[in-house]
Amino acid sequence: MNNLVREDATASVKRQDGERPSAYPAEWKVEFGPATPLPEGYQVGRETTRLEAGTVFIPGGKPLPCDVVWEHDIPVTLRDGVVIYTDVLRPADQDKDLPAIVNWSPYGKSLPGFPAVPWGVPTENFSGLGKFEGADAAFWLDHGYALVNPDARGVGKSGGDIHFWGSVESNDGYDVVEWAAEQSWSSGKVAFYGASWLAMSQWGIAATKPPHLAAIAPWNGMYDIYRSHMLWGGIPDPGFFDFVPFMVPGDTSSIERIGDMSLREPLLNEYWEDKTPDLSDVTVPAYVVMDGITGLHSFGASEAFRRLGSENKWFRINNTHEWNDQYTLYYQEDVLRFFDRYLKDIDNGWEETPRVRACIINAGGEDFVDVPYTQWPVNETRYNELYLDAGTESLSTAPPADVSSVSYPGVDGAATFTIKFDQDTTLLGYMSARLWVEAQDAEDMDLFLLVEKLDADGNLLAPHREFADAYPVSPPGAPGRLRVSLRELDAELSTDFVPVQAFRRHQKLAPGQIVPVDIGLTPRSYFVEAGQQLRLTVAGYNVRGTGVDAHALTDKALLGARLSAETPRAENSGNHIIHTGPGYLSYLKVPVVENPR
Repeated sequence: MNNLVREDATASVKRQDGERPSAYPAEWKVEFGPATPLPEGYQVGRETTRLEAGTVFIPGGKPLPCDVVWEHDIPVTLRDGVVIYTDVLRPADQDKDLPAIVNWSPYGKSLPGFPAVPWGVPTENFSGLGKFEGADAAFWLDHGYALVNPDARGVGKSGGDIHFWGSVESNDGYDVVEWAAEQSWSSGKVAFYGASWLAMSQWGIAATKPPHLAAIAPWNGMYDIYRSHMLWGGIPDPGFFDFVPFMVPGDTSSIERIGDMSLREPLLNEYWEDKTPDLSDVTVPAYVVMDGITGLHSFGASEAFRRLGSENKWFRINNTHEWNDQYTLYYQEDVLRFFDRYLKDIDNGWEETPRVRACIINAGGEDFVDVPYTQWPVNETRYNELYLDAGTESLSTAPPADVSSVSYPGVDGAATFTIKFDQDTTLLGYMSARLWVEAQDAEDMDLFLLVEKLDADGNLLAPHREFADAYPVSPPGAPGRLRVSLRELDAELSTDFVPVQAFRRHQKLAPGQIVPVDIGLTPRSYFVEAGQQLRLTVAGYNVRGTGVDAHALTDKALLGARLSAETPRAENSGNHIIHTGPGYLSYLKVPVVENPR
């Protein structure tokens, strides 16, 4: 039974008049367009809701284990005068000394959200009293935490326009942290939590160093949006973020057109750098999760963890999906121990937790779960080179003796190279490829790579996923891509195990020119049994597994022309030629570690 107590229910909520505040420099000419209108029933107005223990908020959902006080539409004034609105949920029997968990995103704070239960999550594991991809009040309030659920700038009735990460959002997050720390119910310690956007935003906000930020828990959040998604490999890929705005409700606000910006600004510049914070500035404790089988966030989440400046950081690679993993009781209790240590100063032995835990995925068999390691990348990693032989379409531990080449049509062709393992092998970490390539009748070429595990007969082995039909992600594999004219490496960011391109200038190919290119692939954790195979595909099109199929996520008629049927937008023509052998040693570099016991 719900007991609704209204407080100032008639208070008006107005966006500020005049010029829309934005911290983007005018010369960047950032494109904005109309936001999605508020859905029918979106909660607006200052009021307080009280929910009793035992309340079932959504059909079949997890019952609330404690009484809840839910304050709606509390105004928060940001540093530039813009007013945004937040909800606060807290246990009814505690009105002071509560650490705050902020769920920062543009997806709307009206609950239940859309979807009411994240795809693939058993309904009984989630109460519905949580922002999409955020903390579930049924769990966290019962353990003595308050939830702060803002409508970010421009979202709902909040003032301003909707921004995609960067300095604007990061500074707003700083202000909300300090606001939360000053509330009468607050202990003065604040954390961030959540998956996807709720994870991505944490990198930038934490880098601003809010004094009362005590910890972060980003669950599968990409980092360096230019390199890891919008122009992954220098190839514009706006499709997914043409879809995302349809999940972002605004009243009369506008939303940043980041997809359009990826087409207008194809080289790395100040606009994209603004969305890539220096993570050496992040020194608070961090609990970071990376999906082991999906592709959208994995490369960025891994790189973010590696670059974090915090001395107290933990990394976990799952074998499911962020939502399924996030709302599993075992891992909720795991991050609870982390938060209890750093937000409540409970001496619970958390520091003894292995710094890295990886699920080693054994497609076709049983996975190895939460295998412990001391650092990332794993310090005992051996990077073995598997050499391509175009003449035999194979990979080998020894370089081929003869020069050979293979060609395929640039628009829709591919070449594959396979190796059969003679012993059980664990691959954990960063893969990369060096290819010697040539474009025939073209001055550029877009390469799409995918590494997959096969059985002894050459059949694809896929991990077991109970939620596969519920969530339309690409099948597994270690993907990578590169526009060859943007092959120049960033000497400062590149390492022996991961090449990182500069993306500052084009170097077009001359007729007959053969060039080496280095391509980083998404980190993976695979167990390959003796007799099983590894296959490298190199193609001129978006190979299965190298991205998110935005078309599968929603009705194309709903998106209309905004969703390109050609994303990622490859520039291929003529033939692609891959050269192998002496003088052109093309290889796949794989990370080999000791087999789990």
